[in-house]
Amino acid sequence: MKNNILGLSVLFSIVIGACSLTSENMSSIFNFSQSSKINNWKVVNDDVMGGISSASFELNRDGDAEFKGTVSTANNGGFASVRYRFMAKDITEKKTISIRLRGDSKPYQFRVKSKATDYYSYITTFSTLGDWETIHINLKDLYPSFRGNKLNKENFNESSIEEISFLIANKKNESFKLLIDKIEIN
Repeated sequence: MKNNILGLSVLFSIVIGACSLTSENMSSIFNFSQSSKINNWKVVNDDVMGGISSASFELNRDGDAEFKGTVSTANNGGFASVRYRFMAKDITEKKTISIRLRGDSKPYQFRVKSKATDYYSYITTFSTLGDWETIHINLKDLYPSFRGNKLNKENFNESSIEEISFLIANKKNESFKLLIDKIEIN
């Protein structure tokens, strides 16, 4: 009996230690809830260059962010995006961004900027399954891009970020809907 209690105590300590280690390494970029303030999230569509795509970003009744709309390729358009700017976040020692989301089986881009004033973003494309899932993005795999063109620069290797964004631009007319629960970096 003593051995069983001692064994369970050791196991419990290991599990608690592992959980606290995980939470110590995790840093929230944004965790959506019904009381979230989302006024720093800005929709930017192709209408900035003559396009007619439309999108919105709001909280749904469950407290998840809902980025939805219609992409149109008319008038040389074809994208919709939402961005979030914040005070510089130190990401030294951080390697991965984890996003809990529910997509619509369409590909999206995730983008980061080390400085919000940079003219380019570091980007990657991810696919969605249509169900709730957590995607993991390795920061070192983000490549520099400006207006759809890959730049002749190194992949992401910065110590801070000031902006993240989601973008849909699949070169076709389509409706879209992306639900976001939380965005973390570890």
